[in-house]
Amino acid sequence: MTRFGYFLSSEEHGPAELVRQAKLAERAGFEGLWISDHFHPWLDVQGQSPFVWTVIGAVAQATSLPITTAVTCPLVRTHPAIIAQAAATTAALTGGRFTLGVGTGEALNEHILDSRWPPAAERLEMLEEAVELMRDLWSGRLVTHRGTHYRVDTARLYTLPDEPPPVYMSAFGEKAVTLAGKIADGFICTSPSAELVDKFHKAGGAGKPSQAGMKVCYALDEAEARKTVHKLWPTQGIQGEASQLLPLPRHFEELAEMVSEDEVGSPCGPDPEVHIKAIQEYVDAGFDEVYISQIGQDQDAFFDFYAEKVLPRLR
Repeated sequence: MTRFGYFLSSEEHGPAELVRQAKLAERAGFEGLWISDHFHPWLDVQGQSPFVWTVIGAVAQATSLPITTAVTCPLVRTHPAIIAQAAATTAALTGGRFTLGVGTGEALNEHILDSRWPPAAERLEMLEEAVELMRDLWSGRLVTHRGTHYRVDTARLYTLPDEPPPVYMSAFGEKAVTLAGKIADGFICTSPSAELVDKFHKAGGAGKPSQAGMKVCYALDEAEARKTVHKLWPTQGIQGEASQLLPLPRHFEELAEMVSEDEVGSPCGPDPEVHIKAIQEYVDAGFDEVYISQIGQDQDAFFDFYAEKVLPRLR
């Protein structure tokens, strides 16, 4: 049976508000949490970008829900040895309720330390090496690593969970999905693609779980909800590789000017059937877990709406 979780948006909300939303999500009946890991928001109007590991620590104490980063890029901005330590500590703190979601990242967040943004094929190589290195460190052994992309000298993690955290990989193209099936413990995606789920299973991911994330906007007025989505997340209508290549929020703002309200695509308004239909697409595509994010400030009404009219129907 598909599980339904809440997607905490670090781009829209500050740390205290994210912790509050996590508690509301548990109370409403959501079964897990996703949280985005960014240095910059996509657009200045979104307005936030707290350090994800601090927020996760607070969320872990405020709720009993499992938590997944969606997603962390352990390539450039943060060395994989540091992510390994952060993930190990988080898994120990949560008693095993933590999953490290990883991906090849976006220049938006990663360029802050190195303006050279590697091409996609190289980033996939870096991610494969990073995951191998992190797993070596989670063994508790003294690790010296001399790889193609990373160097580690006599490093050992002393704070470890009982079991290493699972690593799920975000993938949108065939090469990335193939790598995910090879190296990851699970699959992450943001489109209701049965084809990608099938490719993950055939590439070595058979029997492994898959997670998907989506955005909605509940409001009593559907037209106002659409305006909110278009204001805060027009980036959903940007196609192709631009989201991986542009370095600053203002670049996304320039590109988003070409996206109309009809192109942003999120289910909007007060009709539960609209929300259920959109979520069901992910269920029908074969995802084991679906994480839903409410766009905008009207979070309390959203959680009441889903607790009363959406989640019971989905189940």
